[in-house]
Amino acid sequence: MGVLNITPDSFSDGGLWLAPDQAVEQGLAMAADGAEILDLGAESTRPGGGVYGDGGGGVSVSEETDRLVPVLEVLRREIDLPLSVDTRKGAVARAAIAAGADLINDVGGLADPELTAVVAEADCPIVIMHSRGDLPTMQTGINFDDVSREVCEELQQIRQRALAGGIRDEQIIIDPGIGFGKTAHNNLQLLRELDRFGNLERPVLVGASRKSFISHVRPAPPSNRIGGSLAAVAWAASSGTSIVRVHDIAVTRQFLDVWNAIDSASAGHT
Repeated sequence: MGVLNITPDSFSDGGLWLAPDQAVEQGLAMAADGAEILDLGAESTRPGGGVYGDGGGGVSVSEETDRLVPVLEVLRREIDLPLSVDTRKGAVARAAIAAGADLINDVGGLADPELTAVVAEADCPIVIMHSRGDLPTMQTGINFDDVSREVCEELQQIRQRALAGGIRDEQIIIDPGIGFGKTAHNNLQLLRELDRFGNLERPVLVGASRKSFISHVRPAPPSNRIGGSLAAVAWAASSGTSIVRVHDIAVTRQFLDVWNAIDSASAGHT
């Protein structure tokens, strides 16, 4: 899943693809590089209370929709890949689905009841992500006794809300929420224990690309965290993860292709 941020303030590439023509060009380039899904986001959700200060400021439904829909409509005409929209708002999700989006990626854990209703009506896939607290402050006062167990339990609670709201279980993809309300060590623990999420019996998405926990291990600005991002992809690949959400498509595609080639190689064949 390729990350396409149509925002001025995302932590890694804010402002690079804000103009619609630039965003479309980047989306087409990611498709050519081997992306299998494109994830379009028009609101920065970088968490506050930590390395990103106050975090994402949030935008209105109209502003988010105005950024998103022109890009989505063009990409829908130009490519056949599934198009995902990263939004917490039901009204934006409704507009996105009308414009051709195939799935919704909700970092808000279905906090907006309208989003649940929209996804249930559209019968489209939904990514439900784990986080604790509000975006501006979630990187403060973090406390887990067993992060993997607690994240699994809280994702299960969100899942039950989804089912109660009319979403079918087959629509649900789960995301442990790397970087959202977790310490750097919590993030490493979650990656190390991704196989525990198999108990939920739903596809797992991991979004660790360029995130700040990498810099806690080896300091680097976001654009220089490709090696650390690939390390996270390696753990995801070895743990049965279904989707990895990344910024750097070409190198990740090459990494996974070689990983799979090694895994499938047999002695005596060239």
